Amino acid sequence: MPPQNRPAVSPLLVITMGVLAVSTASIFIRFAQEDAPSIVIAAFRLTIASLVLSPIAWLRHRAELRALNRRDLLLGLLSGFFLAVHFATWITSLEYTSVASSVVIVTTTPLWVALLSPLVLRESIGRAVAIGLMLSLAGGVIVALNEVCTLTGEQFSCSNGEAFFQSTSALGNTLALFGAFSAAGYLVIGRNLRKKLSLIPYIFVVYGIAALVLLATMFAFGEAPVGYPPITYMWFLLLALVPQLLGHSSFNWALGYLPASFVSISLLGEPIGTIILAYLLLQESPAPLELIGAILILLGIYIASEKPTPGK
Repeated sequence: MPPQNRPAVSPLLVITMGVLAVSTASIFIRFAQEDAPSIVIAAFRLTIASLVLSPIAWLRHRAELRALNRRDLLLGLLSGFFLAVHFATWITSLEYTSVASSVVIVTTTPLWVALLSPLVLRESIGRAVAIGLMLSLAGGVIVALNEVCTLTGEQFSCSNGEAFFQSTSALGNTLALFGAFSAAGYLVIGRNLRKKLSLIPYIFVVYGIAALVLLATMFAFGEAPVGYPPITYMWFLLLALVPQLLGHSSFNWALGYLPASFVSISLLGEPIGTIILAYLLLQESPAPLELIGAILILLGIYIASEKPTPGK
């Protein structure tokens, strides 16, 4: 790296801080869910983040925002809508399933991006992505079976299939999967708009639209933004500032100094950090089947994220 391009702070340190920041999201959400509905939590997370970004976006990037045409606004609208669906479904999933299952399943987003890319962006799927997808799907099945099957030592047993469909964990895992699908839609659709806008105005537009969608949904469901304990509003604020702004901004900043493949693989640290924090703060220990499934999912994402070498 040329001396003039060397950052004042180590990119590896920033990546580490980013992983730690995003790992707190599920923990803050769980604490907030003690008093607030999930849709309210999602709405506050995006609204606060948008309000923090607004003065920077308008004072420093007003020309970029004013240059947006009708097509750009449509892309921003669709991308923001999918982001809103992502947070609404994923945050709700934490009401019904374990932190470990939810965060690992939602981390499969890069695989669904790879599957959507040929349809939307005309990008082909490589062998590594296909292998990674199969491993992750196998891991997802194992995580889903955790509700009706147990693994104790060498003993493996399952109850009847009806219990699976009646379990709350099945609903939670399904919502987390929808969260991964919608996040993939947000990324694929927003990729074209991101080419035109720099980081701050781009996330301001998308976060702002997502916030409006979530606020409208919140009121449509008859939920109110007021009347919660002060500690709950603190969780809202921390959720917007730490994982949303600090965490995601750290990854975007590091992309200017580190290979995209390295940054994408480092995202696998999020579920690991979250599972550790859930164990320490929520006393949630992942079951053996959850751990096996999580390892397969993360291995699949790792393989799919690796940059292919010639001859492969």
